[in-house]
Amino acid sequence: MPFDLQPTLPGELLELRPLHADDWGPLFAVASDPLIWEQHPDRDRYREEVFREFFRAALESGGALVAVDLGDGRIIGSSRFHGYDEARNEIEIGWTFLARSRWGGRYNGEMKRLMLEHAFRYVENVIFVIGPENLRSRRAMEKVGGILVGSRVVRGRESVVYRIVRPSPGRPAA
Repeated sequence: MPFDLQPTLPGELLELRPLHADDWGPLFAVASDPLIWEQHPDRDRYREEVFREFFRAALESGGALVAVDLGDGRIIGSSRFHGYDEARNEIEIGWTFLARSRWGGRYNGEMKRLMLEHAFRYVENVIFVIGPENLRSRRAMEKVGGILVGSRVVRGRESVVYRIVRPSPGRPAA
């Protein structure tokens, strides 16, 4: 069964759905906050011309999702499935960001849970590639059960890699 890179994933707090071109305005309104990107390797992603390239690549990726808050219907961030590798039984989840008003656990946790549950229908391993200085994302990754497995150069940058393995039957999910 081929990996569905753009599912609609409903949760209790938010729904993840495929990114569309008309999501530009609401998503840029979230991304234009410089504090979201202060620990990210692309610290200037809050600038319109930089985010426009990020948005274009997200659309072209075929794996980008937007997060919609079910309480008010507003777009509050996005994430992406990338690099499905059938031979390695692996996919990457990344390019995730949320409005600062949704930081602190529940929204990011639900976003990751929904994406992990979907991914584990297809693969055994999910990886997350994070800039070494992005301590906020690294802590968030550890909160959802990510294990630091090393570092590597990814997309031309030194990055740290976290992995979550599909839970075995009888073993609870992270």
